[in-house]
Amino acid sequence: MRLALFEPDIPQNVGAMLRLCACLGMPLDVIEPCGFAFDDRKLRRAALDYADKAVLARHVSWDAFLQAQAKAKGRLVLLSTKAEILYTDFAFAKDDTLLVGRESAGVPEDVHARADARLTIPMQAGLRSLNVGLAAAMVLGEALRQTKTFPKGDAG
Repeated sequence: MRLALFEPDIPQNVGAMLRLCACLGMPLDVIEPCGFAFDDRKLRRAALDYADKAVLARHVSWDAFLQAQAKAKGRLVLLSTKAEILYTDFAFAKDDTLLVGRESAGVPEDVHARADARLTIPMQAGLRSLNVGLAAAMVLGEALRQTKTFPKGDAG
């Protein structure tokens, strides 16, 4: 299983997701361009000393990511406020890649159409979205629970 970020805007979110992936033993794909310099101080601060423990793949474009994804042979699962399938109703597989969109704009229609599945998190009516890192953590937790692939390390 992998987590992929589509053209992220906010360095602190990327840093937090680097930390999340390091702690869970999950590879992280960053699809560029990013809305910040990748060596941003805010990214480093959010990642703390976990960034060097994360398995990170940076892709210069959506097309470059798709080429790498084709070799991985898993499903591309998009988290989207425009989706209709609840993430809790979805059967995850060990080789899924969970994709989250840009904080400011989500993903364009061609990316939405390319996803093998599109999932949403139920929320209160009238509210737009959760923080992208929190959404990724919620869905990733469910995916790891279903596939029984949480790390076997310390409980804390």
